[in-house]
Amino acid sequence: MIVFVRHGQTAVNAAGQLQGRVDRELTDLGLTQAGRLAQSLRGAPVARVVTSPLRRAADTARVIADGLGLDIEIDDRLVELDYGEWDQRAFSEIAAAEWDAWRADPKFAPPGGESLVDVTARVASFCDEQLGPELVVAVSHVSPIKGAVCLALGVDERASFRMHLDIASITRIDRRGSDGPAFIASYNETSHLTTSLGSA
Repeated sequence: MIVFVRHGQTAVNAAGQLQGRVDRELTDLGLTQAGRLAQSLRGAPVARVVTSPLRRAADTARVIADGLGLDIEIDDRLVELDYGEWDQRAFSEIAAAEWDAWRADPKFAPPGGESLVDVTARVASFCDEQLGPELVVAVSHVSPIKGAVCLALGVDERASFRMHLDIASITRIDRRGSDGPAFIASYNETSHLTTSLGSA
């Protein structure tokens, strides 16, 4: 099983801006969210913690891995979609025609950026390699996680626009048998964010 984790909050998230390859640290709330994620996964038989190279994901992963007594592994396939010229811009700043084109065509890429099809291709490679009997935590971002969900559901990337994925959420994807189809075991878990950290 792969436990996909979306990273904790950054200032760019808090400002409601698109956040692709811009590399920002976690806010204080983001660090608290990472701690809650770590607590929720503590005691699980996690074999490895793999993360996107971007700081917001790697810092979230490090808190989780520390709680499990593991090291983190960097995997570039988990990096967020490259928004190109759209990066760190508010949704309202994107021209309506461009936004509509992006939602209608998975092969559309923002100027200087990357398409959803490109993201799905690298996530498919990651899932093919990592889905198995071991429990793997993968700390990533909205577009790669939604891409993995689309793959498991057997739908194209346009379905991702009908999904909401919270910051610091957990989504679990598993496989039936050694070579069976993938399936969604859970999506957008957030209960850990509202439970007490206790003494952790």
